[in-house]
Amino acid sequence: MDGFQAYGAGKAGGAFDPLTFIRQPQTVVRILCWLFSVVIFGCVANEGYVNRPEEEAEFCIFNRNQSACNYAVAMGTLCFLCSSAFLALDVYFPQISGVKDRKKAVMADIGASAMWALLWFVGFCFLANQWQVSREEDNPLREGADAARAAIVFSFFSVFTWVFYLFIYFLFNLYLPRQAIKNRF
Repeated sequence: MDGFQAYGAGKAGGAFDPLTFIRQPQTVVRILCWLFSVVIFGCVANEGYVNRPEEEAEFCIFNRNQSACNYAVAMGTLCFLCSSAFLALDVYFPQISGVKDRKKAVMADIGASAMWALLWFVGFCFLANQWQVSREEDNPLREGADAARAAIVFSFFSVFTWVFYLFIYFLFNLYLPRQAIKNRF
């Protein structure tokens, strides 16, 4: 069984090939998740806080609800860090020799991906609701409206990229290798 794989990777200790790594569908979707979190964080942190011309204090553009901006900034930051950590784990994964350690890494990856899909869905619903009930008089100059819409749209896209990552992970690492082994015998 030359093609034996344990949890989606070949035998431990193989050489790392960056081109093969970048071409993997899981890596492409992981980078998209990482990029979307940067966009959401950047939009809200940069233009998510506005004030009226007669006020000095800045308020969140989402219905003047600080919790909405705090949620988006926190989720964008944590998702960026989590995506970076799991991208590093994906690079290091072929070097993990123990099957139990690989199983722990895979289970953490699956659990984190499902958690992020759920949290981005909650974030999308929360931001969209707060944007819907925002009043025009709170932002008479209409500053940051495009950034707020971009944060909402990319939080919506983030739900699907995390779910798509789970689908690709199961397809390429669990289902297809089993089919190849089954067809061999």
